Amino acid sequence: MSRGLFITLEGGEGAGKSTNLVFVRQWLQREGHEVVVTREPGGTELGERVRDILLHSKQLHIAPESEMLLMFAARSEHIAKVIRPALAAGKVVLCDRFTDATYAYQGGGRGLPSERIVAIENWVQGDLRPDLTLLFDIPVEAGRERAGQRGEPDRFEREDNEFFLRVRQAYLNRAAREPARMRVIDASRSLEQVERQVTAVLEEVVRGR
Repeated sequence: MSRGLFITLEGGEGAGKSTNLVFVRQWLQREGHEVVVTREPGGTELGERVRDILLHSKQLHIAPESEMLLMFAARSEHIAKVIRPALAAGKVVLCDRFTDATYAYQGGGRGLPSERIVAIENWVQGDLRPDLTLLFDIPVEAGRERAGQRGEPDRFEREDNEFFLRVRQAYLNRAAREPARMRVIDASRSLEQVERQVTAVLEEVVRGR
């Protein structure tokens, strides 16, 4: 049995990842793929507990280094218990955020040196990397306006515009360095236009395997 396909969705606040994740899952299923949908931080019992700490601990100050290490602790569990087994079974793993988010949020946003992230990424993941990453890109203010309509902001959503400008730039820098894997989707367009962009990438990459 051939190894499955690992697809991740990335983007800043309000970029529409959750909406488009449903669209991507349905497209893959119509193509006959068995799809495992998961998220980071999360995906396992440990990961969901870490998610709750990182996103919803209003009064808890977490040092940037601790935040990064918690992300990778959850990721290590996620890879061992969900991602690798599904890929080994030939399934498509569709994940809402992965390590690109660590480079963007803890690297770009918090200012941690990328070489520290690289070292832990290599240790935790070995040779595991996404086959395709869809980066939903939207100007920061437009994305935050959308995100503000969802209810009470989480710990990250309460950061200022400068933080999110750094996050967005870090994402775009990574996409520029890895254009074959990381495809930028203009998420400021209408949903129909966004879905057309996503479909074009999926047809090229997934059907082209």
